Amino acid sequence: MSKLRMATVWMDGCSGCHMSFLDMDERLVALAAHVELVYSPLVDIKEYPDQVDLALIEGAVSSEEDLAKIKKIRQHTKILVSLGDCAITGNVPAMRNPFRLDAVLDRAYFENAATNQQVPVQVVPPLLDRVRPVHEVVKVDLFVPGCPPAADTIHFALTELLAGRIPELGDKTRFGA
Repeated sequence: MSKLRMATVWMDGCSGCHMSFLDMDERLVALAAHVELVYSPLVDIKEYPDQVDLALIEGAVSSEEDLAKIKKIRQHTKILVSLGDCAITGNVPAMRNPFRLDAVLDRAYFENAATNQQVPVQVVPPLLDRVRPVHEVVKVDLFVPGCPPAADTIHFALTELLAGRIPELGDKTRFGA
């Protein structure tokens, strides 16, 4: 039996969901027998592959780079999972949404900067006017709430998906926990 091609993606978030993923500890070894990690911030692969069976998406869509990335990921992925509250609701990154983008940039790069007061045009991707959860941009197949979701919840979701089932997470997790 061939291994499932899996990706993990980190957009605008704190990486807590990836830390919970890693907290599966020795269960990662058992998981590795069934999946090939083909793209992730945890490995040194620069381009998203053409054919991915399962992708775990952490973080909100807040920049032009995130927007282009999530559209490409959806196009090349069979099952897309929004992992964590930022991917599902926008959560902390979306706290800037009540403010105009120019006011946010002015506050960050002029009011709070003692030197080199300018909005960066290199390295930092241009921000979208509004931070969006993943499902507002592309179709999402499974939502795994939590900030971050527990390692046990992620493990349960993955083992269910590997068995060909859509996991029922109602009693396993909730927003913010």
